[in-house]
Parts: sequence; C-alpha cells; structure tokens
Amino acid sequence: MRGYYFITDSGLSLAGNSADVKSAVIAGVSIVQYREKSGDTGALYHEALRLAEICRGSKTKFIVNDRIDIALAVDADGVHLGQGDMPYAAARRILGAEKIIGITVHNIDEAVKAEKNGADYLGVSPIFSTSTKKDAGTPGGLKLLSEIRKITALPLIAIGGIDLENAPEVIAAGANMICAISAVITKSDVTGEIKKFQQMFPPL
Repeated sequence: MRGYYFITDSGLSLAGNSADVKSAVIAGVSIVQYREKSGDTGALYHEALRLAEICRGSKTKFIVNDRIDIALAVDADGVHLGQGDMPYAAARRILGAEKIIGITVHNIDEAVKAEKNGADYLGVSPIFSTSTKKDAGTPGGLKLLSEIRKITALPLIAIGGIDLENAPEVIAAGANMICAISAVITKSDVTGEIKKFQQMFPPL
C-alpha cells in the first residue's frame, strides 16, 4: 500500500462517484474506498456494484466503508471500519481471512488494539482540521502520526485536512498513503490532481 488513497464523497464531487472512481483507477491508485452515509440499502448496493466493476481487472482494490453487507454483496476486496462500527473480530468472521480490513484510529491505544486484533492497515485520522467529515474529532497532528509509525509496521493511511502543500510533511512523518478528498474531487481534472500526490512518493 503506497500513494494516494481514494475515498468517494458524493456531496463534494463535481463529476459524481462513478466518474471519480474511473479517474482514480486511471491515476493508478491502489485502493478506492466507497463511503456513503446516506441512501437506502438498495441504492448503495447498486452504486457499490458499479464502482466495484470499474475497479475490477485493474490494480485498484475496492473496499466499502462501514457496510459489511454491501461489501459482501458486491464481492468487494474488503471494508474500512471506524471505532464505532462492528468490532474487528466479528467483521473478520463474516468476511473471511482473505478480505482487507482497515481500521480508523485516533490515538496510540486504538492503534495498538487494532494491530493486535489483526487489522491490515490503520487509517490515522484526522491529521489536520477537516470539514469533509463532520465527526472526525480533534486533529492528532504529525506528532500522533509519527508516534504511531514508531510502534507499528502496518501501512498507515493519513487523512484529514491534507492538501498539496502539507502532504510532503505528512509523508515524512510516516504515512504510507495519504487521502485528500476535497483537494481532488472538487477539481475538474481528478486524475491529474491525484497524480500530483502520487508523485510525492519516491520510487521503490
């Protein structure tokens, strides 16, 4: 896991989720997360199915935020869970051993617990103040990110208030991937904006 981590946001998007995900796949992102907090289950299922099909056959993994039922129904590559979502152990029993499960963490204790439980990666959030996610909580800053980096070898995805200006210091603090939703999907050239972030990661 490395580079830009793409999360959908239908409320911010100029082009719509399907167009954004196509742009993300073209830009070569390794993960697309479908995050939709409103709408009935049927609508979410049909949109997730469309997005999963866009990712299928590419190097981009498709995961669903929160909704394990939707992830299973569309054969997503995994799910991303917050601290208030289904516990990791229960999610793993439902999904099986092969699916990706990422966990959002806001402090050291949550990071330690998530790794001990078996999370595949950690979403460290929020790094800076953000208006994209209303319940994101108090920013942990680069200090929290660097502290979590010291205690785990798991991939770390940094999210919250990240833009082209501050992204280099976030990467330097230990992020394997970064997400900057409003810095990308509010622009006319989503693929081009993602590539600007992708280029910040030096070649392996």
